[in-house]
Parts: sequence; C-alpha cells; structure tokens
Amino acid sequence: MSAKHIDTLLDLWAATLLEHGKQPLFANHWDLYNVIDSTPLGSVPWKSFTISYTGEKHDIPQWMNDTFIVWYRDPHKVAKNMLANGDYKDEMDYAPFHEFLSEGDEQQWQDFMSGSWAWSQADEIARDPDTHEVTFVPIVLGSDKMMVSVGISNNEYYPLYFSIGNVRNNVRRAHHDAVSVTAFLAIPKTTKEHASDSSFRNFRRQLFHSSLAKILSTFKPWMTKPEIIRFGDGYNQCVIYGLGPYIADYEEQVLLSCIVCGWCPKCLSPCDDLDADSLCHCREHTETLLEQATLQELWSEYGIVGDLVPFTNDFPRADIHKLLSPDILHQLIKGAFKDHLVDWVEHYLRHLYDIYELFANRIAAVAPCAGLQCFPQGRGFKQWTGDDSKALMKVYLPAIEGYIPVDVVKAFQAFLDFCYMVRRDVITELTLTQIQDALERFHRYRTIFSTLSVVPTFSLPRQHSMVHYLFLIQLFGSPNGLCSSITEAKHVKAVKEPWQRSSCFNALGQMLLTNQRLDKLSAAREDFHKHGMLDRTCLSEESGAGHGFLDSLPDGNSNGNENENEDAQDEVQPEEDIEDIEVDNGPMSVLAHVELAKTPQYKRA
Repeated sequence: MSAKHIDTLLDLWAATLLEHGKQPLFANHWDLYNVIDSTPLGSVPWKSFTISYTGEKHDIPQWMNDTFIVWYRDPHKVAKNMLANGDYKDEMDYAPFHEFLSEGDEQQWQDFMSGSWAWSQADEIARDPDTHEVTFVPIVLGSDKMMVSVGISNNEYYPLYFSIGNVRNNVRRAHHDAVSVTAFLAIPKTTKEHASDSSFRNFRRQLFHSSLAKILSTFKPWMTKPEIIRFGDGYNQCVIYGLGPYIADYEEQVLLSCIVCGWCPKCLSPCDDLDADSLCHCREHTETLLEQATLQELWSEYGIVGDLVPFTNDFPRADIHKLLSPDILHQLIKGAFKDHLVDWVEHYLRHLYDIYELFANRIAAVAPCAGLQCFPQGRGFKQWTGDDSKALMKVYLPAIEGYIPVDVVKAFQAFLDFCYMVRRDVITELTLTQIQDALERFHRYRTIFSTLSVVPTFSLPRQHSMVHYLFLIQLFGSPNGLCSSITEAKHVKAVKEPWQRSSCFNALGQMLLTNQRLDKLSAAREDFHKHGMLDRTCLSEESGAGHGFLDSLPDGNSNGNENENEDAQDEVQPEEDIEDIEVDNGPMSVLAHVELAKTPQYKRA
C-alpha cells in the first residue's frame, strides 16, 4: 500500500493503544521500511551491468553510442533461498522419477521431475564419478516484454523470471515465491529511420542473449562441480545445476532459438509446410550448418539466423531447441483458438453469408450460470485476456452449431478435446493416446476451412506446435506447470503493482526496492512460521492461554466428559420422539449439476 495509507493504519493502531499507555511497533512508514531493509533474511540485492555496441559503426545512429543498463539479482543466491525455504520441503522432488499407476502398470506424468528430460540429465551427470549421487537442480526461466502504461510515456519493461524444476507444479502455479523476478533486461530503442536496419536488429537480439549469459554466469562453476546446499528439510545435500525449460511465447521462442519468424523453433520443417515430417533442431546440427553454409542459405533454406550466438552455448548440457517448453496460453488458447479458429469462423459468417450478427446474438444470450461468463456485446470488445478466451471456449461450440458446416463443428470439438486434455494435472499413457486421436481428428476436419476458401494455408507456427505436445509432455511432465500463464500472472505482483506504487517517474529503481522488500517479508514470514511464532492467534497470545476460544470448545478430541455430552443430547432428543423417515435406497442418476448465478444480471442481451 502507499506510504500515506501505511501512516493512516499506524495512527489507527496507535489510537487503540493510547488508553494502555503503549506505542505501536512502528512510528511511521519510514520506520517500517528501515526495519524491513535491515532484515537479513531473503536478502539478494540488485546489481547492474552495462552493455554497448562494439561493432563497426557507419552513419553513427544514436543507439550505437548508447549504453544499456541491465538490472539483476544473483540467480544463484535466489536458487539457494528457494532450496532452503521450509515451505517447499514437502512440495519438492529431490530426484527424477518415473511414476506408474498401481493398476495396469501405466506410466503417468505430472510434475516436472517425472519427465524423461530430468531423468536423462541425471544419467549424464552420474557418469562422472565426482558428480555421482548428487541432487540435480534444473533452472527454469521465463521472460516476456510488457507495457504498464499506454500513452505519452509508453513504459515498457522486460522482466526475467526464475524458478527451479524441483518444486512441484501446484507450487509454481500458485507462485508462493517459487517464481521470482530476477532481472529487468534492457530494451534498446532507436528512431523509426533505423528501426528496420539489420545491424540494429542483430544488436538487439544479441543483447538479449549476452545479458542472459552474464546473469546466469554465477551458476557455471556449479554445473560441473557439486555444491553443498542446506535444504528446507534441514539436511545438507550436494547439488548440480543445469539449464532447464524456458517459458516463452512464440515471439520469445524465435528470439531464443535464433530462427527466422515463421519457422518452427523445435523442428526442421520448412515454413511453407510446417506439418511435414522432419527431424528436430539440435545444437550439433546447427553448428555443422554454420561451418558449411552461408548466412543467406541458412536464412532462406533452414530458417536460422546464423550471425547470432544463443546464450545456452556458454553452458554445459544445454540446447535451447530442446529447452523450449509448451505454452498452452499463447499457442492454444490465444493462438490456435482465438486468433485462428474463431477468426476463420467470423470471416466465414461475415464475408460469405453476412449472418455474423445473428451468431453474435447467440453468444450474448448465454444464460447466467455459475462458471459461465456473460458476453453482453457478443465478441465485440477490443482487449481480450486469456480468461476471456477460456470463457469463450465454454460457450462457442453450441453457439456456432447450425450456422456453419458440420465439419467445422467437428474441428472445434476435436480442438477443444485436445486443449482440455493437455491442461490436466495428471496425464497418463491412455490420455496421450486420446490426445493423439484428437489431434488427428482436428487435422482431418480443419481442411474444411481450405475448401471454403477461408484460409490459404495451415502452416501456422502456433497451431503447428500442437504436434510437439505429446513428446514435450513425456519430457517435461504436465504442460500446465510450465505455461506462460504463470509468468503473465507474476507480471501483476512483480511489475504492475510495484509500478502503480511508485511515483511513475524513473520508476524502475522504486520497483526494484519494492520487490526486494516483498521478498524479505516473505522470507521473514517463513522464518517466523518455522520458529512457531505464527501458530497461535493474537487473542490466545494476549489471554496467555495455549489455545484460543474456539479451541476450548468441546469436540471429539477434547479431554472433557464425553459421556455427559451424550447424556445431554439424549435428554434433548429422546429416541422415541425421532420420526420414521422413508429412505429410498434405489439407484439414483444425476444428469448434471447446475448452480444458478448468485446475483441478478442486469446487462442482458
């Protein structure tokens, strides 16, 4: 909250203590800030380094002379704090594993360490006698450029998020400090005249990779040599770090994998036929091509930007093409569903039959029901969020039925089946078979859009990414633990709210301090809980009793006279006064469970 509100709260606290002649713990907001800043727990200070252009200079545009500042926290210390966090001791996997159902010996995938990637990495590490029987800690990264204000200032920020693969998916999705903002990358800008210059674009890309290599350099000694770390369960263990999955949307994946936009970052399929069978990208193949092909041949025939060096080349056992994780939010929900299928149906209804308004009225007429979002204007609003797209997925299939060909409905049905199955927390071998069947049905029925002349090609990178999901699930576990919705939600706490809390002028320094104080508060809370300081309520502490008022009430585990309580109940309700109730023990069939809206809907179509 703001400093003014903190002072108001402290004044109210002081007013309640005046009659007792006492003072609150903090005099004002500055006193509170000083106490937080002096807390040693969770202290990972922010540092910075500068990067500037050192290549050949011609025409000397301004960006060639500029110095770009990157703010970051030592991710090695952030990882040690996460491993030492006692809140994760029961929500952390210390070794890779394969999980099977008790019936049928069927393998299933859930958390990250249940995937085959972590298993293969541990096998490779175990070949070295010096690193045998160590704990493997995968480094999970994510980045996404964002804008906090649109207008004259256009404040853009480029946060880099950090996590570890040992914590389970439910902890990472709930954040709980298992996802931490580690850096704010530089965003080079230039005039409109030089924005399309190849030198500027290459510098901007290489700046990104060089920044990541510099930030992660503190891990490098401990990727081949074990380090002793104290974990949250109180035991010391030898650990080896390794670069793990990278959470990113398609634009970020293009930048990370150093490919040309429109190509697939995972496989070698040509950009005009992405769904063709092909081999996967790998670091060895790319390095061989760099030795034998020209930059132009790499660009046009393989979709590789040959004059860029990925940051993963500086680290052992790292291949950026293998580390890109599936992204349900941007690839499926916002990409294939909203930007592709929904737009194709709109084009069909609006331009070919001009009945789009009738169809939009169907969406607007969705009955108010718990779990369903109402769309009073149909689909006609500008800013779409991921939640809006998810809500539209629930009502879109019945809305289009009757207005479009049957094959289009079947294509939507197959796609929705695919989406809902890959979003599950636990995915089994049977689920993988069902996912493959849904994908084949979707590819078979989506050809109707080409027959209707709605879309000329299906070589769309985000839609093509669906063919890689089965393999990526077996590599990294359930995709919902590595989805960009995690980093999108973290934007609010790490960037947007600290920016709103700042003066909005040169706000980055204030945002860094806010994030540092929040981390210290979180670490202090975990330490207080570990020492039993948060076990009781304020009322029980003030009364001097070992329990609160509610704890003193008799229950099944109390030490009171249970027999007396039973006798009292018998006196109140004698057995002979109980009415006979007819009980129907026959089979009962429930077709559906419906909850009506709790509040009336006024904006109805």
